[in-house]
Amino acid sequence: MRKLDDVIGKLSPARRQKVEARAQELIAEELTLQDIRRAQKLTQQQMARSLKIGQDSISRLEKRSDMMLSTMRSYVEAMGGSLELVARFPKRAPVIIRSMEDVSSAPKKVVKRKKPELVRA
Repeated sequence: MRKLDDVIGKLSPARRQKVEARAQELIAEELTLQDIRRAQKLTQQQMARSLKIGQDSISRLEKRSDMMLSTMRSYVEAMGGSLELVARFPKRAPVIIRSMEDVSSAPKKVVKRKKPELVRA
């Protein structure tokens, strides 16, 4: 039976580097907020202070399966990162959504215009 280390050991350095890079990509795709925080060497207490919330709120936030983008953005920025939202469509390059403004705000004010008066001769 072959061992993984033996197989990887027989690869060229360039091929090994590609395999390692792809492995890191796959791992990065599956990180949780908790994993990211730990990778940044931050504690829940540090995050709580940065976000001005309690440590218990950080714990609950890290366990959530659904949250508002603004919450996610704040969390990521508190770790020194930035958050990008990418939309992917078939047969089209990915689209980075730069702004979500007006999505969660109150409806825009409707300005009513006066009808022009008819001038009779």
